Amino acid sequence: MSMDASRLASAAAQAYAAETKPPLTEELAARVRDALQAALEETGTAGEADRIDRLNAALDAFETDLDAVVGPRIASLDAASAAVTTRHRSEAGQPLRAFGGQ
Repeated sequence: MSMDASRLASAAAQAYAAETKPPLTEELAARVRDALQAALEETGTAGEADRIDRLNAALDAFETDLDAVVGPRIASLDAASAAVTTRHRSEAGQPLRAFGGQ
């Protein structure tokens, strides 16, 4: 288990949970963090674009599995500082909503 992956996963999970609707319970936030850490620890290229794609795929899988929350996606993740920016997904220019979409 990589300390760097753990730190980045925690930062990404915190950024995701801050904007997820409805808010995540502590248990769900821990599940997101674990899923993001697993995505970061996958073998393969470690470029930033690949890392962000893997994180966003993990968030997609989490939301699909839970079928109850909608949150942002990772737009950037600075490996040195663990700074995370997010972006909201949208359809027709409107943010997605939990429980039935548009």
